[in-house]
Amino acid sequence: MAITASNTSLASVTLEVADPEAARRFYSAFGVDTYIRLRTSEAHSTGFRGFTLALTVSQPATVDSFVGAALDAGATVLKPAAKSLWGYGGVVQAPDGTIWKIATSAKKDTGPATREIDEIVLLLGVEDVKASKQFYVGRGLTVARSFGGKYAEFTSDESGSIKLALYKRGGLAKDLGVPADGTGSHRVVLGNTVGPFADLDGFVWEAAGVLAPAPSTPSPLS
Repeated sequence: MAITASNTSLASVTLEVADPEAARRFYSAFGVDTYIRLRTSEAHSTGFRGFTLALTVSQPATVDSFVGAALDAGATVLKPAAKSLWGYGGVVQAPDGTIWKIATSAKKDTGPATREIDEIVLLLGVEDVKASKQFYVGRGLTVARSFGGKYAEFTSDESGSIKLALYKRGGLAKDLGVPADGTGSHRVVLGNTVGPFADLDGFVWEAAGVLAPAPSTPSPLS
């Protein structure tokens, strides 16, 4: 089926994990299980997988609430939650290896902590942001905002859905506090409203309803 500029969008995010039941328990405790899908994969993957899922919440107390829930469920800290020039945030790694960033632009609490998520963004670490942006524009995604060759974010079709953004791979790894090197599978599959393709950095897309096992040949990270 031809991919046209009028019907392609990010419809789902599937994490490939070794133990789906354990991952399901973790993500339920973490509070993001309704946003993602899980499926079994033993595909080889080492080092940085080239992406992160970023939660935006309302205030520092809520950041701490999510970080605490993740740690209690078995996550490890990559960056302790702390104040920064842009607000307050931290980075954790799930037991399955997926990296999550939780942040807020607020520097002070305005009330008790909640478990509400304002936005989730899937950040893909790419070698060439401008080239990848043009690749996705050619497949029907609309740019919401862009900062030269450093960052690009696409519009989302539905309220509450995961947004897609592109970040320079090295810059994303540095922001997350991990080395940029990585090999093997990305261990994430993006669902769309049309059909299968792979982008310039090997991130795999498929029809959103497909939950079949991943192909035996992993997508390259670089």
